Amino acid sequence: MLGNIFRNMPDVVKNLLLLNIVMYVLTLAFNELFPMLALHNFQSLYFEPYQLVSHFFMHSKAMPAHILFNMFALVMFGSPLEKIWGPKRFLLFYFVSAGGAVILQLGINYWDYLKMFEGMSGDEIYQIKEYVQYMVDKNAYPENITVAEINLSMEYINYSGQTMVGASGAVMGLLVAFAYLFPNTELMLIFLPIPVKAKYFVPFYMLIELFLGVGNFQWDNIAHYAHLGGALFGFILVYIWQKDKGRMY
Repeated sequence: MLGNIFRNMPDVVKNLLLLNIVMYVLTLAFNELFPMLALHNFQSLYFEPYQLVSHFFMHSKAMPAHILFNMFALVMFGSPLEKIWGPKRFLLFYFVSAGGAVILQLGINYWDYLKMFEGMSGDEIYQIKEYVQYMVDKNAYPENITVAEINLSMEYINYSGQTMVGASGAVMGLLVAFAYLFPNTELMLIFLPIPVKAKYFVPFYMLIELFLGVGNFQWDNIAHYAHLGGALFGFILVYIWQKDKGRMY
């Protein structure tokens, strides 16, 4: 059965599935890969440009459900979309949605960065970053550093350590596109064993994401704005593509 599903899977979805699985296995085998390939904030000590792409194919090692859910959604929602659009348009949509996730999440994070250093001059910010580099390299506090500067330095170190991984942003774009094109398709949810039409489920799900993003709860380490960014950019793109066409049911 699984062999038939895999053989009938369209090419781009199949290759994305395999790539994500391979990267997940590699990060389990080589611990140093995860911090290298995960996406750090632009102002982080550890940001590298290649992370803008590499993080799309990374998933949390501590939460196997992360990759299981994303890959299930990729196959379930991505397969019919690739068959409709073709491989090139589907791949474009996938990366536009993933890019939207990055733009919104890192934009929100940059706002936090600005608030962190609010009211400080460029020289003062530079001094804090010099302190942080010293603390990271020497594992000790610089001489003459104040308590306030230590606290701010630790806050910046925590900010630098924030990472984002996963295909969730792209998957949210696929989910929104599927609901837009097939609004009356009934989805059977694991946590709610009754069929729900896509046009009702997806907006409700996005409201939950918005609530959790705005709430910024301490127990929640999910990048909800990345989910919303992927959904937003995916919706804009599918709306543009379908503007002059009839909807599919």
